[in-house]
Amino acid sequence: MTFEQAAAHLVATDPRFAVQETTVRGERYTVFRNTPFHLRDLLRGTASAFGDRDVLVYQRERWDHPALCAEVGALATALRDQLGVAAGDRVALAMRNYPELPILILAVAAVGAVAVPMNAWWGEQELAFAMADCGARVLFADQPRFRLGEAFAERLGVTLVAVRDVPAGHGGHEYQTLRAGAAGAEWPDTPIDTDDDAVVLYSSGSTGQPKGVQLTHRGMISAVYSQVMAQAMGPLMNPGAPPPARPPSSLIVTPLFHVTALNASFLQGLVNGATMTLMYKWDADEAVRLIEREQVTRFVGVPTQSAELMAAARRAGASLPTLAYIGAGGAKRPAAQVGQLAQAFPGANVATGWGMTETNALGIVLSGADYLAHPDAAGRLNPPLQQMRVLDEAGTPLPPGRVGELAVRSAANMRGYLNQPQATAETVRDGWLLTGDLARIDEDGLVYIVDRRKSIILRGGENVSCLEVEGALHHHPAVAEAGVFPVPDERLGEAVGAAVYPRAGAAVDVAELTAFLADHLARFKIPDHIWVLTRPLPRGATDKIDRRALRAACLDDGPGAVLHAKE
Repeated sequence: MTFEQAAAHLVATDPRFAVQETTVRGERYTVFRNTPFHLRDLLRGTASAFGDRDVLVYQRERWDHPALCAEVGALATALRDQLGVAAGDRVALAMRNYPELPILILAVAAVGAVAVPMNAWWGEQELAFAMADCGARVLFADQPRFRLGEAFAERLGVTLVAVRDVPAGHGGHEYQTLRAGAAGAEWPDTPIDTDDDAVVLYSSGSTGQPKGVQLTHRGMISAVYSQVMAQAMGPLMNPGAPPPARPPSSLIVTPLFHVTALNASFLQGLVNGATMTLMYKWDADEAVRLIEREQVTRFVGVPTQSAELMAAARRAGASLPTLAYIGAGGAKRPAAQVGQLAQAFPGANVATGWGMTETNALGIVLSGADYLAHPDAAGRLNPPLQQMRVLDEAGTPLPPGRVGELAVRSAANMRGYLNQPQATAETVRDGWLLTGDLARIDEDGLVYIVDRRKSIILRGGENVSCLEVEGALHHHPAVAEAGVFPVPDERLGEAVGAAVYPRAGAAVDVAELTAFLADHLARFKIPDHIWVLTRPLPRGATDKIDRRALRAACLDDGPGAVLHAKE
């Protein structure tokens, strides 16, 4: 059975994937007919389906479905009654992968409010910008982020709530106290529309400052059930494959403030009845131990993590036979790694996927023999909700094989960019979302991502805006010009490269410049390689920096601490 035939069969025979047409934000879309209307219904439905099966594991702490529902219900009630959170309010969450993060996302959604998970790598300036931008008046934070929040909480009128490791001398709200004060409370019955915002995720864009991506209940659930459907298609396309040997179990290794972990791992795991083990911080050797201890069947991470897992398993002499799926997201996996993973873990289905925060991680998928045969491809369209086109400069659809901008259309797409109507209008046109990625689609429906229009670097799965880094470099008094570009990196996929041209009479010390940037940028955005140029940066006819020519000139010399472009 082909990919398309399997999708059509499930739509016709499985009530979970039955579809209908409806109007969303003035546009007609294909949507699932029988999925939950909102995240509160999704959680309560999975609890009813999977009973007392463990759902969340963190270190030695465990939650089964009744315990998870009880905690979410108590927190939702506490948000409403103790913190005054009302439907439509935004509640910010800044922490690493503690279990409180997914619990709070569900609790905020359950009371009809909007969860805003913040990037835990951000510094004070970035966190303060996002807090002011989203207008949240409550911030749940672990200790490092709590300390950052203290610098601006009074100025922005923000109530801080401490999560774990309560700071010494803190006399305010604490997560555990809020939960205890609402233990046993009934679930909130706040009306929630399926097209209400559920979450705002911040994505580093080409414009410099991060943009808040507004994701609705319908959008998130549509994407999650599309991913569940893609999994269900596997046995139809490979009828000879043995059935799963054990219940689903997932190791979540990427940050839950990113759409891949939140949607494609956590929410998808809820729908599938999976046991989900959280890692506070990526450690390949610890990942091997957790996979063995929890009998993990599903692993999704950036390609760097797949490679490091493979090396750690080799060191430990562990074959990890329970692994049935090894997926990649956030960056393109090197073609050679596809075969290496298949050889190292022969019982696992090696897969890749492409999606965006703006699409709720819904996009294209490729796995198994198809992926092994086409390791350079990004995937195939994930039916039945999504449409995909490649467009020329005028917005005209191109035929197979031609390179243009990839555009996608579905009810899973974002509602818009928070507080940025112009950016929304430039990105979403007639229901089509312009991705900023240059791609081609071949005659067989395989999609190849070949380049990016946007000035974005994908460093180990984290988006880094070239313009944001350039802006920070220009704050240094010795820097007259700065250009930022991606540098190939075997481990990270792409590293951050920067070229600077000093002001007249000034000298740039790379170590001092790097230390200076630590006060302006999150650590992962600080350039890994810096070139100091002896002449101004190359520019095109419109006087814009010719980023490609700059990158080529610097890489021709090779990455290093301090290098000079050729005269």
